[in-house]
Amino acid sequence: MPNGITSLTPECGSAKRILMLRRGHWAIENLSHRTRDVLFDEDASQVRCGNGPQVMCAGRNATLSLLRTSGNTEIAYAFRYFAAKPKEALTLIGANIDN
Repeated sequence: MPNGITSLTPECGSAKRILMLRRGHWAIENLSHRTRDVLFDEDASQVRCGNGPQVMCAGRNATLSLLRTSGNTEIAYAFRYFAAKPKEALTLIGANIDN
């Protein structure tokens, strides 16, 4: 069983709570960070100067949010679909602006 260090007090840091926090971290990792790295190859990005990395990250997050709020649950499929049909991607943007 893995060990861990926490700053939580014993009253706040029960085994159940720490497990929940740990699983919550991985849920975020799998939902956002891993998706960005797999679809956008984010870890290989050479944008490293100034505000560039933050701007690129904001664009990637906006793209993922747009796909998710449009009802797409298979993000990789939707990404490939709209990459092949850019005019439909533009209508997707317009549909979300109207809402």
